[in-house]
Amino acid sequence: MHAITIPEPGGPEALVWAEVPDPVPGEGEVLVDVAASAVNRADLLQRQGFYDPPPGSSPYPGLEVSGRIAAIGPGVSGWAVGDEVCALLSGGGYAEKVAVPAGQLLPLPKGVGLVQAAALPEVVCTVWSNVFMVAHLRPGETLLVHGGSSGIGTMAIQLAKAVGARVAVTAGTQEKLAYCAELGADILINYREQDFVAELMKATDGAGADVILDNMGAKYLDRNVQALAVSGRLAIIGMQGGVKGELNIGTLMRKRAAISATTLRARPLEEKAAIVAAVREHVWPLLDAGHVRPVIDRELPMTEAGEGHAVVEASGHVGKVLLVTP
Repeated sequence: MHAITIPEPGGPEALVWAEVPDPVPGEGEVLVDVAASAVNRADLLQRQGFYDPPPGSSPYPGLEVSGRIAAIGPGVSGWAVGDEVCALLSGGGYAEKVAVPAGQLLPLPKGVGLVQAAALPEVVCTVWSNVFMVAHLRPGETLLVHGGSSGIGTMAIQLAKAVGARVAVTAGTQEKLAYCAELGADILINYREQDFVAELMKATDGAGADVILDNMGAKYLDRNVQALAVSGRLAIIGMQGGVKGELNIGTLMRKRAAISATTLRARPLEEKAAIVAAVREHVWPLLDAGHVRPVIDRELPMTEAGEGHAVVEASGHVGKVLLVTP
């Protein structure tokens, strides 16, 4: 088969489409003929040499795919050759074939095409696990999403609205904010021109956000705590703004607030399977009914993965950038 390889870390040009050995499904795995994968910021870090795959994972980038099951490994039940699926991965999605633990497979939702389904697994599992399983967003509460026009952001808006929450978003352009509004966002903040803490407090009559989904890390840590409501929950899922920040513990204590920080890629198989099962139970019905949908900026040939990385690196997209196998 062919896959996107990284002979040497570097810029988007470091991604090379090359012939590599076919994967073989092991115990509890299936082999998937890949229709498409998607570009995630973790892939950019891996390309730059900053985020190696977990031990035992495929060395190729790609944290989610869609495709058809080509072979069933030992100990797998409930799936058959030919089933159309999408899947959460620890790596290996930028390839023509990938071996996937059966617990990380999801069926195609109704009304979502085979290629387009590649936009779902990573964002849905990230949002559901952090916003709902960890931070326990409830109907009537306010969720603040940083990077509202990203793949994560566009899914978080839709899922929060589906459960009856109020949604505030930050984004860097009025066009991106307008798209967030189309998805249901209630409070729109241009982080380049406005202070998100002040704007959020104004829009919530001083209450703040019950849950904040943050992709910035250190840069926003102190202001995120300021923006939390009493008993608020801050869920950190990224470090685009650095890894070391200062925290006013007094403010955190006065607000009786909590901070969680998670990654998805390196979690044990059983934890990923539990998240995927929860997503299938709670989110797939919303997708089947058309209440939630993947947001896709563009589809590129997988051989042009470097262009996809350049688009995401420049934040020149809304939603997901897909890579389609030849």
